[in-house]
Amino acid sequence: MKKFILIVCGSFVGAFLAFMFFMIAAMMMSFAIMGSMGSMAGGKKSVSVSKHSILKFDLGTTISERGGNDALDMMSLLQGDGMPSSLGLNTIVSAIENAASNDKVDGIYIECNGVIAAPATLKTIRRALKEFKKSGKWIAAYGHEGINQADYYLASTADSIFINPVGAVDLHGMASVTPYLKKLLDKVGVEMQVVRVGTFKSAVEPYMLEDMSDANRLQQEQYLGTIWKEMLDSIAADRKVQYNALNSLCDSVILTMAPNDLIKNKLVDKLVYKNEMENILRARTQVDKKDDLNFVSPDDLASSLEDIATGDHIAVVYAVGEIDGSGSIGSTEEGINSEKLSKTIHELMDDDKVKGMVLRVNSPGGSAFGSEQIWKAVMDFKAAGKPVAVSMGDYAASGGYYISCCADRIFAERTTITGSIGIFGVIPCPHDLIENKLGVHMASVKTNENADMGAMGFKLTDTQRAALQNMVNQGYELFTKRCADGRHVSQDSIKTIAEGRVWDAITAKKIGLVDDFGGIREAVAWVANKAKMGKDYKTQNYPALEDPFMSMLDKYMVSRYESRLQGEMGLLYDWHKQLQRIMGRDHILCLMPEVEIKY
Repeated sequence: MKKFILIVCGSFVGAFLAFMFFMIAAMMMSFAIMGSMGSMAGGKKSVSVSKHSILKFDLGTTISERGGNDALDMMSLLQGDGMPSSLGLNTIVSAIENAASNDKVDGIYIECNGVIAAPATLKTIRRALKEFKKSGKWIAAYGHEGINQADYYLASTADSIFINPVGAVDLHGMASVTPYLKKLLDKVGVEMQVVRVGTFKSAVEPYMLEDMSDANRLQQEQYLGTIWKEMLDSIAADRKVQYNALNSLCDSVILTMAPNDLIKNKLVDKLVYKNEMENILRARTQVDKKDDLNFVSPDDLASSLEDIATGDHIAVVYAVGEIDGSGSIGSTEEGINSEKLSKTIHELMDDDKVKGMVLRVNSPGGSAFGSEQIWKAVMDFKAAGKPVAVSMGDYAASGGYYISCCADRIFAERTTITGSIGIFGVIPCPHDLIENKLGVHMASVKTNENADMGAMGFKLTDTQRAALQNMVNQGYELFTKRCADGRHVSQDSIKTIAEGRVWDAITAKKIGLVDDFGGIREAVAWVANKAKMGKDYKTQNYPALEDPFMSMLDKYMVSRYESRLQGEMGLLYDWHKQLQRIMGRDHILCLMPEVEIKY
């Protein structure tokens, strides 16, 4: 017993000391960051850029929607990663724009290390890089170990692509992978009671089918094919190769292709080791071989995007993640709190300095109720006489489209996924698990026929299921009416392209769900013009970012929780996360199918 107590006390003391060390280190890092924030002035970061500098993009990171929150950088440094775990899309675009006009920056160097970003995010960066080249400055790209497909999509804008003599390039096309859980649910004794509207509303398929439906396969083949053609068209044009020849190469497992053959097929320009690449950059920037290269990071060169605007401005409001789909410990995903977002929009509506709004939507949808509340806030903003544009990110589907449809103008990237106008409800019933597998009998006493509806272990009756189906039907009618009113078309015409079908933005523009191609910059310019703000308009991002220290502490606790859980559950961890999301959601949802897109 004594030994046991000593072990427990030792473990407690060790954990306590580790926690205290973490807190002290975090506070020191927080003070350092606050100090650096204090050095900002005039909307620009006070970073000294010397002559013959190079804007360096290290693609060994995740591209998030919004930069400026130092919590992630603090976490990375404390964990010894040595580099930010994510980089904001707005930071990247701003840095590229500033690099083009800064006469001390000679060019851009893209170091391909396996970027994590969806096609629409990559498209935004790629467009900025193409615009940068109009300045007459150079772009060089290098793959030390290899260049994956996402990296290559950006690298193909470069004047030259270099790769290690034993490196590789991976171009293979796109695929979507959807896990179907019906057999697993049957084995554990859980029935997913589903009500839905829309032939293509396939978000519920994994719970009710053992394989993909023909309708779902059709829509995925269509939007994946269109997005892939868009990406490959761009690559082929910049590398000056034929589209069909390049697409055929993608069927030949390019990853295994000999480096010399990569040159023959015009996929890369030269084979060099990393020190040789650095010497090439030195030659381009007139730096002596004995001296270090003058690299600047996107954070160094970007404008300060989170300063508080002092005068008239356009509000850029970020709506990122599942609607009312996060906030509990055990989830690192971003999410949209409909109540908080609605409140933010109403506050902006009452602010005389806010002359218009760009709603940046990057969401697969979520709660039908939450979507309606955000829609109403956007409508109120419009009713105040202020213009609204939506800028769609990687996804603006289902509930993400619901909150977008009433905007005066909708912008999307050509590789954005949108639509999915449909609605469904899911009520898990573990009756078989509880009654037959666990041996627990659930008894009830009720005063009314449906008093126990939704109670643990009780199946829906035919009457209850019919009532829920009617509720979902009403929700679909409301959803399609919102879209019809917002797009100024008949409800019947919306229904012909609804049915829960997911569309790529190129097709969505043809059928009237999207107005223009472009990103936040294009949407802001449109709003500024409508608000008659001239060319010297200002913007401010909303909602305000969390306090870096508290945000970092929260992310640290979540990271520890998830790491421990993943270690204990192993391969079952992903299924556990999915089921937890199901259990934590509203029963009635506007949500696009959950698919993992491989590219």
